[in-house]
Amino acid sequence: MTGLKPQPNHRIYLETLRKMSAEQKLLKVFELSSLSKSLFKEGLRRTYSNLTDEQFNELFISRIKKCYNRNY
Repeated sequence: MTGLKPQPNHRIYLETLRKMSAEQKLLKVFELSSLSKSLFKEGLRRTYSNLTDEQFNELFISRIKKCYNRNY
C-alpha cells in the first residue's frame, strides 16, 4: 500500500503483544479504556467549561452512550 505512514516499531509492538499473557492483555485493555475515557472527559470539560457538574455529567453520559451504540 502506498501513502501509509511508516511504522518502524510495528513488528516490536506485535512481538510484545504475542508475549503477553491473556490476563496482561485484558489488563491493558482496561487501562487503555480508562485512559481514553479520561481524555474524552477532559476534552469535553475544556469545551464545555461553563456547565455545572450536574450538567457536565449529563452531557458526558449522553456522549458516552452515543459512542457505545456505534460499537454494537
